[in-house]
Amino acid sequence: MAENTKTIADNRQVRHEYFILESIEAGIELTGTEVKSIRAGGVNLRDSWIEIENGEAYVKQMHISPYEKGNIFNKDPLRERRLLMHKREILRLYGQVKQGGLTLVPVSLYFKGSNVKVQVGLCKGKKLYDKRASMAERDAKRTIDRAIKERSR
Repeated sequence: MAENTKTIADNRQVRHEYFILESIEAGIELTGTEVKSIRAGGVNLRDSWIEIENGEAYVKQMHISPYEKGNIFNKDPLRERRLLMHKREILRLYGQVKQGGLTLVPVSLYFKGSNVKVQVGLCKGKKLYDKRASMAERDAKRTIDRAIKERSR
């Protein structure tokens, strides 16, 4: 990401549950109170996913807390939010999801300038043995780093 970006939320569970094959940047359609709530840190990507309906991509189950001072302008925290992507990109992703058994998941949410962007991951689910292998790999790397640190003292 470029230097004028600021990460708002990161979906760390995605990296544990899926192999991220490709990531795409997309805009997201929000209301004013939702943007203010996001600036205050009231967003959760944990159980969210992306679905393509009628040639448009929507984020489902992304929780944006109601803005404290938003009164009547607050929207439903779990409403569907449309992603802003080119039609050709959406159709390409739709084809890959339908043919390859892949999933679209929001990986992170960030500000790029004054705009809110979503990093969309085209993902393949990990099996249990894949998760164990990645945990063992991470532990081995940690052990090696610890040993190198001890030797440098």
